[in-house]
Amino acid sequence: QLQFVESGGGLVQTGGSLRLSCAAPGSILDDYAIGWFRRAPGKEREEVSCISKTGGTTNYADSVKGRFTISRDNAENSVHLQMNSLKPEDTAVYYCTAVLSCLPHHIGAPVDYWGQGTQVTVSS
Repeated sequence: QLQFVESGGGLVQTGGSLRLSCAAPGSILDDYAIGWFRRAPGKEREEVSCISKTGGTTNYADSVKGRFTISRDNAENSVHLQMNSLKPEDTAVYYCTAVLSCLPHHIGAPVDYWGQGTQVTVSS
């Protein structure tokens, strides 16, 4: 089964930064928009950001807008999430996967290529 592989998580203090990476299997990046999601302990999965196939459209949850930046490198089969000014409420396991669409105000449904995720912990 195809799976994405996330990396780059860790423990940082409030205000710190992390850069998450998402390695996509095969030619998935050529065919799909890509989304980042997160799940905090005891909470539902939350949409974080997405980027269209060409990279021309991005979308961010209000909770991360202005702090997180998504980018993609199709030649490297990878997508990145630069996270700055981190807050304790950003603590979660972060996942990436293909999504059916990425529009300025809508992140499409995720495709079941979930990986193991990468843990981000922000200490106060």
